[in-house]
Amino acid sequence: MQPQIIHGIFLPKKFFITTGVATSSVSPLNAFDAALVKAGIAQCNLVNVSSILPPDAELVESVPITPGTITFTVMARMDGAPGETIGAGIGWAWAKSEEEKYGFVAEAHGYKDKEAINRELKWKLHEMAEIRKMKLEKIEMHSESMEVPKGKYGCVIVALVYVPWTEIEARRIVEAKLSLLQKTFSI
Repeated sequence: MQPQIIHGIFLPKKFFITTGVATSSVSPLNAFDAALVKAGIAQCNLVNVSSILPPDAELVESVPITPGTITFTVMARMDGAPGETIGAGIGWAWAKSEEEKYGFVAEAHGYKDKEAINRELKWKLHEMAEIRKMKLEKIEMHSESMEVPKGKYGCVIVALVYVPWTEIEARRIVEAKLSLLQKTFSI
């Protein structure tokens, strides 16, 4: 008998990749904030999550998100001081076994250039598949790096952002669960 699959209240259907590379003469935090602005997600309440893509999630173009929205993301971030080379990246791939198919996301960051970041991402994704006894399909990556200028703090971010549900999607799911509860408990 197949076990019942349980879906949480939030199972993302769409995601996008965004990046921000920025500097500040004030502080590393201000460099991070500026990188978020460049990435287009500074207005969000970001929640870092682990690295699994739902089976039917799809990559879309960046979308505007209402300020204050709780927004789930897998983020790679690297802060740096003057003269340092810093990099960050996200890699993702679909994996499959005989029983299932879903995706993995890996993040990498460090005092590294884009080439080193991409190499690390490939290693991580391959190991994620190996320990689950799954085979990877096409690997995709996005990375950024910079040399922090003199007199500045630097920050590089790359984020996989799960698109929040629209009001219609959220209402549909809540109504379906309420209907199921009513039938189950004869409410």
